[in-house]
Amino acid sequence: MRHGVFFFGSVEMPDVLAGNPVPAARRRATREQVWHAHERLVGMGELAEELGYDSYWLAEHHFQHEGYEVVPNAMLLEAHLAARTSRIRLGSMFSIVPQWNPLRLAEDFSSLLNLSRGRAVLGVGRGTVSRELRSLTAHQADIGVMTSSEERKVIDAHNREVFAEYMDIVRTALSQETFSYNGKFFELPPPDNRDPDHEADTLTLVPGPLHPVEIWQAVTSPPTLDYAAEVGHGCVWWNQYHGYIREQWERYAELYEQRHGTRLAPGQNRILVLPVHIADTHEEAWRTGRIGHDEFWNLLAPFGWSSGYRGDDGNRAPAGLVPTLEQSTRQKCWAVGTPEEVAEIVQHHKDTLGLEQLVVFPHFPGHTYDMAAEQMRRFSEQVVPLLR
Repeated sequence: MRHGVFFFGSVEMPDVLAGNPVPAARRRATREQVWHAHERLVGMGELAEELGYDSYWLAEHHFQHEGYEVVPNAMLLEAHLAARTSRIRLGSMFSIVPQWNPLRLAEDFSSLLNLSRGRAVLGVGRGTVSRELRSLTAHQADIGVMTSSEERKVIDAHNREVFAEYMDIVRTALSQETFSYNGKFFELPPPDNRDPDHEADTLTLVPGPLHPVEIWQAVTSPPTLDYAAEVGHGCVWWNQYHGYIREQWERYAELYEQRHGTRLAPGQNRILVLPVHIADTHEEAWRTGRIGHDEFWNLLAPFGWSSGYRGDDGNRAPAGLVPTLEQSTRQKCWAVGTPEEVAEIVQHHKDTLGLEQLVVFPHFPGHTYDMAAEQMRRFSEQVVPLLR
């Protein structure tokens, strides 16, 4: 089983207490704090390689003055990391596709892939935060968190349509020497596009990729699962009840075989992300882990992130659930405890899923980067040796 590391890219927040202040009202992160986080994230990538991790992932978000996710261009940092590392794979969880021009996304990723000599992987998602989606997308994709259920369905359908066309362009540009495209949102090249000596009727991505392209997508719903299997994206799951993940994990393999005629190995094309916090004793792990866990959910529960949890009645969790640490560990969404306790949860996922790729999330909001480095070391040196 291969192990990776994923960072949100938060500034250090020594004043974090669960729910105080309310995440959306948190004081603005200073420029110095934001840049300090960038510098530490480069160091975390170097440490991940030193400790033997297989992959290193950063989130892409914009305009987050609160300080929770402050890296707007993960590929730019990863290009820097590519020059400072030699082995580790580098990826984004996730590049928010509707916020990019799809041709620029293809160009930037192709450059990173070549600079890293084939170590870059492309992670893609549809977005979480309206302020960045509405500010950056050319076709007004949104997520509709603060809308009625009927409005949200319309907004979600439009987001999916934009995402699918943009990704169609990205895959086309990365896979074909020359290409043209005629869709709902883009005509490429644009009509009546003339160079001095001829009419341009095709485009060529420059630089084109010199290595195989690997694409991963966040999966939180059946339509996304179906789409990913259809186009051949690998799938990434996290923060969902372990039984729900197993159902989707197996369903993806069925759909993939139906679409492509290829039977996947039990863990092939699938990644599980698992937040981890390890200490010498159960009590210490829960004391320090709970603060970061609760701040995480106070930030993200309003965006619907806990919809993958199972409610007390055995059905899907109600909208807006703010999970407790007890719920998160009981549902095996988070692993907080001694090395033995964390290894037990990881082993469960390995056994039930045939897990081949696990990515740990070691830096909770409110924890320092020194704490994150300790967690990476503990997982590598104290948990991995316990796995069968």
